[in-house]
Amino acid sequence: MTTLSLDPRRTALVLIDLMPRIVALETAPLSGPEVLERCVALAKATRSVGGLVVNVRVERPGVGSQPDGSGFAPELAPQPGDVEIVKGTVGAFGRTGLDEELRRRDIGTVALAGIATNFGVESTGRGADDLGYETVYITDAMTGLDQDAHDFALSYVFPRFGSLCSGTEYVAALSASAS
Repeated sequence: MTTLSLDPRRTALVLIDLMPRIVALETAPLSGPEVLERCVALAKATRSVGGLVVNVRVERPGVGSQPDGSGFAPELAPQPGDVEIVKGTVGAFGRTGLDEELRRRDIGTVALAGIATNFGVESTGRGADDLGYETVYITDAMTGLDQDAHDFALSYVFPRFGSLCSGTEYVAALSASAS
């Protein structure tokens, strides 16, 4: 991993599918509650230096009501200035207005975390890259539905689309730029 440099005012922490019904799934290498706890801490750190937090959740298209647990995890209750995105696709950029929200705020870097590594996180990262954002994958704040798929995304896919870092490295890079 290389030294990470982030401008907090141009960075968005995008948290993927941290909804009670997704957090409760069997995941690997981390449990959903572990990822949620780490993402809550990352959101707090991002807000503390003026960065943007984006909570993304999925709704199943074409159904009358969503399954129980389809709202945002209560631990990630939106704070003033946060952005909430509801998607009907795997990635967070398709038909959601996320790109417009980020551009309006002059965001240049998207930092990704959440569930599941090789579904929503990967699809959102590919979309961010396609749209010209610098992309950062916070590797210890995401998990997959399967260990092998998670590992493949981290070792093979993500390095082709952006930078990888730990949550500690992400917070240190934000804090260094903020001071």
